[in-house]
Amino acid sequence: MGKRGRAAIVVLGDIGRSPRMQYHALSLATQASLEVDIVAYGGSDPHVAVLKHPSICIHQMAQWPKFTQHLPWILRYLVLLLKPLFQFLVLLWYLCFKIPAPDVFLVQNPPSVPTLVAVKWASWIRHSAFIVDWHNFGYTLLGLSLGRGSRFVAIYRWFEKHYGHLADGSLCVTKAMQHELDQNWGIRATVLYDQPPEFFHPASMEEKHRLFQKLDQEFRHSEGIQDCISHGSRHMRTDEPFDTLFTNISGVGVTEKSTRPALVVSSTSWTPDEDFSILLEAAVMYDRRVAAILNEDDSVKEEVLWDEMNNGKQNNYPRLLFVITGKGPEKEKYEQKIKNLHLKRVAFRTMWLSAEDYPLLLGSADLGVCLHTSSSGLDLPMKVVDMFGCGLPVCAASYSCIEELVKVERNGLLFSSSSELADQLLMLFKGFPNECDVLASLRNGALETRSSVAWSTEWEEHAKPVVLEASLLPLFLSICFIVVLLFSRCALCLLGNLKGLNFANMNATRNFVGLFCQKTPFMTSKFEEVPFIIFCVDKPFQDQKLVKLHLASLFDFLERKLNFLAN
Repeated sequence: MGKRGRAAIVVLGDIGRSPRMQYHALSLATQASLEVDIVAYGGSDPHVAVLKHPSICIHQMAQWPKFTQHLPWILRYLVLLLKPLFQFLVLLWYLCFKIPAPDVFLVQNPPSVPTLVAVKWASWIRHSAFIVDWHNFGYTLLGLSLGRGSRFVAIYRWFEKHYGHLADGSLCVTKAMQHELDQNWGIRATVLYDQPPEFFHPASMEEKHRLFQKLDQEFRHSEGIQDCISHGSRHMRTDEPFDTLFTNISGVGVTEKSTRPALVVSSTSWTPDEDFSILLEAAVMYDRRVAAILNEDDSVKEEVLWDEMNNGKQNNYPRLLFVITGKGPEKEKYEQKIKNLHLKRVAFRTMWLSAEDYPLLLGSADLGVCLHTSSSGLDLPMKVVDMFGCGLPVCAASYSCIEELVKVERNGLLFSSSSELADQLLMLFKGFPNECDVLASLRNGALETRSSVAWSTEWEEHAKPVVLEASLLPLFLSICFIVVLLFSRCALCLLGNLKGLNFANMNATRNFVGLFCQKTPFMTSKFEEVPFIIFCVDKPFQDQKLVKLHLASLFDFLERKLNFLAN
């Protein structure tokens, strides 16, 4: 059995928090039958399907020291220069020496610097194809912290555009980004929409109950906060050990409680491109508007209301439990704001879930909320794709291309302000849990979206051809160059014999081939990239040792590419 082809996936970030690249790895290994090396940072565990796949190997790189985050601001620009240099050297070491030579590098962008530079250099050195998967534009993310007018942002954009243009193939996440790359960057990209893999699905009642049992203590007890959920924990019956906040077990099996709170899930990276304050303000508005609708007396203490809720008193508007998952730099700031809210019928929990539990939470929730607005306005939030995969309807922040994913009043709603979001929460949860007709309709639409196209189908149709085409281009060009060089040898020898000129030198051959490439556009940009055999014309063809040496090098390269094609 011949050697299998190889692919290397490069992520200058936590691979556990890069679901799309994990799905690429699984598709390359299963659908393209390749050996896959993932070069990335550690931090969060990827999905068990990636960890246990026999053809996928994860290489964790050393990270930039964290203590530099606390250096004085005067050293900030020095760090901006040294950090990319450190990352570049580490990347180059792994890509050129630590992993076997791949047929193709697939790199996530952003971050762009130094990732694109290092991967492009590695592809030159290792004679591999180079494909960029455009998730967003890196310079726009840098502009959030430094300002769009910063010189660092302008330099970053130049590197991103220049090295992105050198790629052998490109994938992107939206038609809007495809148009931007084509019109303003001169890059032709193929749209590969995010689709959830098979392990994102609506949870069964038994799966919900097992998850709620596992998370019950985190739901019921919130450190340092008394709210409508944690207050009810002291009413738990000790004779019902399998009882959870949302479910219980009876003679007919697992059932959902009629008095349960509505479970709303939002996943965030706690970064500036997601304004979490919108959700906090909407929660406050929901709390106050429900109190006004029910004509509640402001003098009644919160504990009295909570006791009534936990004793089974029902009205048209439920308690809301917002579960916010994710890690990021602004998490502590917003957790402190949550502690200061003092709401009557809304509670928040922040947590980090494993790659196995996160899909179950989405499949068990009643509504998803997405605050992503995109630094470029051209990408789509993967979290919404995952929510639809679990049949979960979504309320999402509105921006330029979000309607490529969220179909208003079919699988979700869009909001532009906290007031709009509060109105949507009131409309969707009126009559919860059994009389929410609009919410039920959106859930059906989300389930239809889920069943429309699978990730494996989308990848097979759009990504696989890009990978194969990019990977086999060096093979095709190598053969073309060999033909050209043999032709040039014969032509130069013939001219030398006819006119008595001395063309038999390397420079003449390279000049001849260079002129040929200028007349052949598809070769021009690849002239210095492709490994080809130069038959030195100052040696006669009778020099069998030289010919054999060059042919051996050629056949090594051809064997690797043909093995890739065979797979």
